[in-house]
Amino acid sequence: MKITKTKIEGLTIFEPQIFEDDRGSFFESWNENVFKKYLKNIKFVQDNQSVSKKNCLRGLHFQDPPYAQGKLVRVIKGSVLDVAVDLRKKSKTYGQHEKVILSSTNNKIFWIPEGFAHGFLSLEKDTIFSYKCTNFYNKESERTILWNDSNLNIDWSIKSKPFISDKDLIGESFDTFQSMFV
Repeated sequence: MKITKTKIEGLTIFEPQIFEDDRGSFFESWNENVFKKYLKNIKFVQDNQSVSKKNCLRGLHFQDPPYAQGKLVRVIKGSVLDVAVDLRKKSKTYGQHEKVILSSTNNKIFWIPEGFAHGFLSLEKDTIFSYKCTNFYNKESERTILWNDSNLNIDWSIKSKPFISDKDLIGESFDTFQSMFV
């Protein structure tokens, strides 16, 4: 497995070894013995999956402590532009973001620890997005930062108006956001 650390501490990209033959392909998307070397003391308690039409934008979501979630994300079918924003107040990269293309072709797996907002733009129709979470969903602690906040300056490379939920349209502005992450 190829491991790539990003410019933002804590964010990690995993690229599994793909075995292909005339039947198709095979790879391990999760192996506790492999991942525990890089994700110390991580326990996953919930798996989620979404299906999105092309040009659907979801995010930027997170949960406040003590319900914060680390997420191990990947695409089963299709492709996304995946984005993680650093919300850790004492981090030297606070407010900065990392973008990764995740697809069923490249099979990259993206680790997003607690203390990050997360979102993605679906680049293909019927994209299936999967993520393992380190904590259970808690509606009362869920928050959203505006996906297009000018302070974050995320280039989503959107060519037409994306499909966005009502919740995501009224997310918090980053300049008034009060982070609970150290």
